[in-house]
Amino acid sequence: MITMARISPAQRRLYEMCATAIVAKRANLEGAVGVGFDIDLPVFSVGKVGQIAEIHPQTLRQYDRQGLVVPGRTEGGSRRYSLRDVDRLVQAQHLSQDEGINLNGVMRILELEEENRQLRYEVQELTGVTGFSVFTADMNGSITQTSRSHRARHWRGRLHAEVHALPAGEIDGARSQSKSMVLWRAR
Repeated sequence: MITMARISPAQRRLYEMCATAIVAKRANLEGAVGVGFDIDLPVFSVGKVGQIAEIHPQTLRQYDRQGLVVPGRTEGGSRRYSLRDVDRLVQAQHLSQDEGINLNGVMRILELEEENRQLRYEVQELTGVTGFSVFTADMNGSITQTSRSHRARHWRGRLHAEVHALPAGEIDGARSQSKSMVLWRAR
């Protein structure tokens, strides 16, 4: 059982617009999360999802019974679909009707796509906005992500490529022509 979230009519309309964009393939779940949507918020009734996704409500109920797309339920037992459910419905329809894949195949593909999406999200979280993270390892080999201090971030931001001249030396009797070495290069 789920507790229905109280959202304003304006927010509900935004969720409907996002769901419509997902159905039309103008948006995806990553983009929805990126702009602040809770993709797991149970917002839509069977009728509304059927209207948005152009799927008959009876088909939605059948998908629920088969375990293909299982929406949340209110205390009264009504189905409530999230943006994630809408995306899964659209993919299931495409795979079964357009690609001719059977139910077991559709379920497996959807599981793998969700796993892939979760892994991409984890990578995004680990790399952060700047594209890199700091990790620490303890003596047991456990690796954890740590936050870089503000001071270290500021210091690194001021760095420029520093080239230090090194004296030319002889290597096995031949005089080296190299006089510099890059010690740090800013991205």
